[in-house]
Amino acid sequence: MPDVIKLLPDSVANQIAAGEVIQRPASVVKELIENSVDAGGKNIRVIIKDSGKTLIQVIDDGSGMSETDARLSFERHATSKITSAQDLFAITTKGFRGEALASIAGVAMVELKTRREENETGILVVVNGSKVVTQEPCSCPVGSSFSVKNLFFNIPARRKFLKSDNTEIRHIVNEFQKVVIAHPDIRFSLHHNDTEIYNLVASNLRQRIIGVFGKQINQDLITIETETSLINIKGFIGKPENAKRTYGEQFFFVNNRFMKHPYFHKAVVEAYQNILPVEAIPSYFIFMEADPASIDINIHPTKTEIKFEDERSIWQILMASVREALGRFNIVPSLDFKNEALIEIPVMRSSNMIPEQPTIEIDTQFNPFDGEARSNERSGFVERFEKENTANWEKLYTALEKENDNPEQFEKIRESQRKFFQVKSKYIVCPVKSGLMMIDQKRAHERVLYERFLECLSNNRAISQVDMFPVTAELNPSDYIILKEIEGELGLLGFSFQHPGKNKITINGKPSDSNSSDPLQMLEILLEDYKNTQSDPSTGAKEKVAAGMAGATAIQYGKALSQGEMEDLFDTLFACQSPNYSPKGKPVISIFTLEEIDKRFK
Repeated sequence: MPDVIKLLPDSVANQIAAGEVIQRPASVVKELIENSVDAGGKNIRVIIKDSGKTLIQVIDDGSGMSETDARLSFERHATSKITSAQDLFAITTKGFRGEALASIAGVAMVELKTRREENETGILVVVNGSKVVTQEPCSCPVGSSFSVKNLFFNIPARRKFLKSDNTEIRHIVNEFQKVVIAHPDIRFSLHHNDTEIYNLVASNLRQRIIGVFGKQINQDLITIETETSLINIKGFIGKPENAKRTYGEQFFFVNNRFMKHPYFHKAVVEAYQNILPVEAIPSYFIFMEADPASIDINIHPTKTEIKFEDERSIWQILMASVREALGRFNIVPSLDFKNEALIEIPVMRSSNMIPEQPTIEIDTQFNPFDGEARSNERSGFVERFEKENTANWEKLYTALEKENDNPEQFEKIRESQRKFFQVKSKYIVCPVKSGLMMIDQKRAHERVLYERFLECLSNNRAISQVDMFPVTAELNPSDYIILKEIEGELGLLGFSFQHPGKNKITINGKPSDSNSSDPLQMLEILLEDYKNTQSDPSTGAKEKVAAGMAGATAIQYGKALSQGEMEDLFDTLFACQSPNYSPKGKPVISIFTLEEIDKRFK
C-alpha cells in the first residue's frame, strides 16, 4: 500500500491559513494597518474600492523594507517581531505570527512598493496567489504601499459568500476604528470609492474619540484612571443618561491592542447597575496596561481574544474603577452642598430673645346652631354636589337593573375584568383550562408588530407621521452605512430622512402607529436589532428590517398595562400566524400546568 500522507504545496497551505486569518476584506485592512503601525508610520492612508473586493491599498511613511525583507515578508512564518518562543511572553507589537502577508498573497493579487530612507530606490514585488510575478527596483517614497486587488479571485466560493458592499464597508470601518483609537498620535485617513470617510489628524485620545464618533460625544465622556500593582486602567466611560441601545462605542485595549472580552464587559455593566436606562449599553474606551508576561495574546489567529493570568481580580478592579469615576463626577446620586440652594435659618437677636405669647381671636357672636348662617356657607356646595352626582347614582341603579335583566352578560363582563393580571410589569398571566398561561409582553408585541410591518413591506403601504420638529443627529459611520442600506425599506414603513451632511441624518417622519415619542431612539434600537440578525442567512432584508422595527417600537418591560390593553394584546397575538415565538425565535408563551402547580404545594 503506497504512502498517503503528503506535504501540502505552499500555495494551498496559504489558502488554508487565509481561511483563519483573512475572513473578509476588513481582515486585510486590519492586518495591513497594524503592519504600518509596527513600521513606525506617522501618516497612514487607507484607500478602498468596491468595499475591498476590487482594491485595498494601505500607504504609510514608516521605515520601509530592503529588497530581501520585501521578498521574505510574503513567506509563511517570516517575521521580524520574534526570534524565539520566549519572545511570545513579551510581545509589544501588533503582529508577530508572520502569517498575514502570506495569507493575503495566497488569495489575492498583491503589489508592494517599499523603500528605506538610506536607499535611493525602492523595490516592487508583485505576488499573485502565492506566486511571485515581479521583483524589480522602482521609484517610490520612503515607507510602504500595499495594494491588494481582486480578493479571493482564486477561491470563487469565498468571494461568492461575501456580503453586500454596505455590509463589507461597515466591517472595514469597524476594524479601522479599533486601530485608530489606540493610536491617536498617528494621522489616519480612510477613503471609499473616492469618498472620504475619515481624515483624522494626530491628537490626544479625547480628540481622537471625538474625531471618530462626532462632536456630540465630547460632553458624554467621563475620565477613568486607576493604577494598581496588577494593572493600570485609563480612558473614558460614557454618562448613563446618554447611553444608546446600540453597540458600537464599546472598546477594550490591553497594551494598545484591541481585545474582545465579554467577562470584562459585564464588570462595566455591573458598575452602571440601577443607573442605566432599560436595555441601554454604556459607552467606554478603556485602556489597560499589563505586564506582557501576564497575558496570552496567542490563543486566536486574529489576536483579538486575550487571556489574563488573574481575570477575577482585574474584574473587581475594573468595576470599582468605573464606579469610582461615576461617583467622582456626581453621576451616582449624592448631595452637593456647593450647588444646592441655601436654607436660611433665623438668627435669635437680643431684642427678640423673649418670645411673645400667641393670641387667639374668638368670635363671641358665633352660634353653631344658627342654621341660616351654616346654610348660607354650604348651600352652594350641596347644590352643586347633588346636581353632579344624582345622575351617577341613577347609573348605579341602572347597572344593577341590567344585572338582574341579563345576569349572564354581567357575569361575562366580570370574568373579563379578572381574566388577566400583570407580574412585575413584564409578564401577562391568565388562567387556562390546563393551568396558568404566562405571556412575555414585549416579545408578544414584537410578534404582532413584526407581522404587521412585514405586511406593509410586502404591500408597499405605510402611513408616515410628519414630525413638527424634525430631529437631526450624527450617526456612527458604520450605523450610517446600515441606514443607507435599508433606507428604502424604512421608507415603506413610514420613515422619512434627509441627509444634511457627513454621517448626519434628519428624521422628518416616523411610522404613524409607533409607540415611541423619540424617533432617534427608535432608530438606534432598530439598527442594533438589524445588526444582530444580519448573520442569519435564512432571513431576507425585509424580514430583518421588520424584526428590527418591531423591536424598536414594541412596548418595553416596566410598562404597566390596563385590562383593556392586556386583552387587546392577547387577542392580536393569537391572531398572528406564529404566536408562540418572537421574531428572534425566543418563546413568547409558557404554560404552567395544574400538575406542576400541585407539585409546588406537596
